[in-house]
Amino acid sequence: MNILKNTPSSLESNSGLLVKGVHRRSFLKWAGGTAAATSLILTGCKEDDPVIVAGEVNFGTGDNAVLNYAYALEQLEAAFYQRVIESQFSGITADERSLLTDIRDHEMAHREFFKAALGANAIGGLEVDFSSIDFSKRESVLNAAKTFEDLGVAAYNGAGRFLTSPDLLAIAGKIVSVEARHAAYIRDLISNGTFADSTVIDSNGLEMSKEPSAVLTAAAPFIKTKINAGTLA
Repeated sequence: MNILKNTPSSLESNSGLLVKGVHRRSFLKWAGGTAAATSLILTGCKEDDPVIVAGEVNFGTGDNAVLNYAYALEQLEAAFYQRVIESQFSGITADERSLLTDIRDHEMAHREFFKAALGANAIGGLEVDFSSIDFSKRESVLNAAKTFEDLGVAAYNGAGRFLTSPDLLAIAGKIVSVEARHAAYIRDLISNGTFADSTVIDSNGLEMSKEPSAVLTAAAPFIKTKINAGTLA
């Protein structure tokens, strides 16, 4: 299977998106489409939840370690948004429900891409722990979403330098651009106009990055499975 087939083209800019009440059609155009439409979904890939594994998972070495790192984070995000859609916090609007569903579908697309790209080298399913999140409350859900999205963007930014394959690096760049759009939307839902504040953009106008060790430490409260980061440790 050619894992690089039908990779997504550059995503369109939409300066008017970061406002409350954005419509679903605009968001799909802006963020690259749903899982059913996005070209990150490989032909023949099944969107089944990964099978939870007992014991420790090991990211391995080289590019496989980086891909498994991304795969682990995408598993976490996909599982979170699935719970969000199933639970639907009190007061959720139709637009919010549609857009959060789209984000879930994007995360599932990313998850399935990494699973297929890794093949037999993929780690198993992670056991997640969302007990600290009250899925019935808007503030709790959106703050958790902000944590996951900001962390995901910083993780991609920090790990890209470890990839040796130019093709995989190019795809990772396209995925992180979608993650950044998610983060911007979630931030504006919480507080309008905070999509690019100083907590995520540095003084040089660059998105902040985090080392894998810092990302995994921040994600640890939400993951029960023990992780061996391999050569990324």
